[in-house]
Amino acid sequence: MSTPPLSDLPIRRLTRRDVTACADLSEDRGWPREEHKWGLLLAAGTGHGIDDPDGGLVSACVVTDYGPPDRPTLSAIGMVLIAQRHARRGIGRRLMRHIVEQAQPTPLTLHATSNGRPLYEELGFKTIGRAEMVRGHFTPGGPTPSVATRPATAEDLPAILRLDEAVFGSDRTHMVTRLPAFADQLRVAEDGGELIGYAAAWPNMDTHVIGPLIARDTETAKALVTSLAAGTNLPLRTDIDVRHEELLTWIKERGVEATSFNAVMALGVPDLPGDWTRRFAPVTVAAG
Repeated sequence: MSTPPLSDLPIRRLTRRDVTACADLSEDRGWPREEHKWGLLLAAGTGHGIDDPDGGLVSACVVTDYGPPDRPTLSAIGMVLIAQRHARRGIGRRLMRHIVEQAQPTPLTLHATSNGRPLYEELGFKTIGRAEMVRGHFTPGGPTPSVATRPATAEDLPAILRLDEAVFGSDRTHMVTRLPAFADQLRVAEDGGELIGYAAAWPNMDTHVIGPLIARDTETAKALVTSLAAGTNLPLRTDIDVRHEELLTWIKERGVEATSFNAVMALGVPDLPGDWTRRFAPVTVAAG
């Protein structure tokens, strides 16, 4: 029996049962397996992929909707991967066109590498910002941030959700409520009993990723990063909006080095909703 051409293979919905196949695909492209992250994305978002008749996946990606379930106000695309053996055969273009068509009229956003950006530009995405990935062992030093932080409790969740929606510009309840189980640390910052920031550190291979990082100001962000760093011996990794120059300078002075940049892109909106001045880092660039 002959193998059908790639253009005839159906795009199907991926589920948490596909975590291992997605991790295999990541490894095939030289990315970390990141099974923990794939599990979160396939639970909070919608996976799309093409099965390879010879086994495994030809391609995969995840779309995470934000806002009301029946009418999302923003969708984030991430983890767009094509198996090495099927690269440069139009599969990525086909998958992305499918995603864009399925999402209409919801605005879309994604973080793009330099390799992926030309395809996204072809589909109408515009670059609206940049994020800088930093990685390394955090070494405390300099003045201690003056803002108090503490571990989050179940009682903090309503306030965290209110703050997150105000800063992100869309309801992310289905993502934020998964953080206590997903992350190794979840901390909040307060001022006079008012919650002014929160952040998580979650395990990803040989690092702890800081994200999300939501804070009233840079001093609050510094306090949250410092407190999370004190709770791990692993290198830290995070993706910081380049407009937060003070935070980037501060964290690099403490041994966390720049590794790469991603373009923040959008389709259907001139800019992302919410308040970027309080949005320092995403949960993961794969979820916006």
